[in-house]
Amino acid sequence: MARHGGGRGWYGKVIGAALGVTVLATGASVWTAQAGATRSPAPNATASVSPGGGSEPVAAGIAHASEKGARGVNITIDDGPDPVWTPHVLDVLREFGVKATFCMVGTQAQAHPDLVRKVVADGHRLCDHSVSHDTTMDKNSQAYQSQQILDAERMITKASGGVRPMYYRAPGGAFTPYSRKLAASRGMRPLGWNVDTKDFERPGTDAIVATVQRELTNGPTLLFHDAGGDRSQTVEALRRILPWLKEQGYSCGFPVR
Repeated sequence: MARHGGGRGWYGKVIGAALGVTVLATGASVWTAQAGATRSPAPNATASVSPGGGSEPVAAGIAHASEKGARGVNITIDDGPDPVWTPHVLDVLREFGVKATFCMVGTQAQAHPDLVRKVVADGHRLCDHSVSHDTTMDKNSQAYQSQQILDAERMITKASGGVRPMYYRAPGGAFTPYSRKLAASRGMRPLGWNVDTKDFERPGTDAIVATVQRELTNGPTLLFHDAGGDRSQTVEALRRILPWLKEQGYSCGFPVR
């Protein structure tokens, strides 16, 4: 799994001071994006989307499988919400009756709460994608990782009007054992991907579509972006990929929890 961008990512350095989190243990960085999906039973999902309160812990293994089963596909949309491109992505998903998982950056959610609410209103799920999209999170302290994850969780929950993220995706796949366990303890299943469409690099709509068609056998979770630049190729690729998936007998759903 390639890491998108470099250093602190295109959102810049983290804002605000780190939380005072007590560090109890250290762990080596790992990223097992191509590992087999963990299919542990999901707890009551309403606990993770209800306003206020805590949530039931979930498995800490990185999820890839779909709740739809063997012919299920998970559409995941990263780095937004973006005032230009998120509405276009929502329009395409609505056109084809597809639900997706939006992995939101905390500062973006804070800046565009109206879009977070639109995502929720359309029946999509939310995912914590850290405060500032720092792809070097796994090289930083546990206190820093906690601040990035927990602050983003609060930002997204507030922006949504009380709907909590159900997943956590580390920027660029920079998971650690600590970050996975922390997210899982908050009811956010660590979320990987199987097909990196490379849409972030704007290789052309044809190339994005071809990547999905060629690599879908790698697994069901597809990675797209709705922020970070011109995402017109992504929008057009989704417009072609979604009906193709249906023609091939796939059903779009949500990742396992």
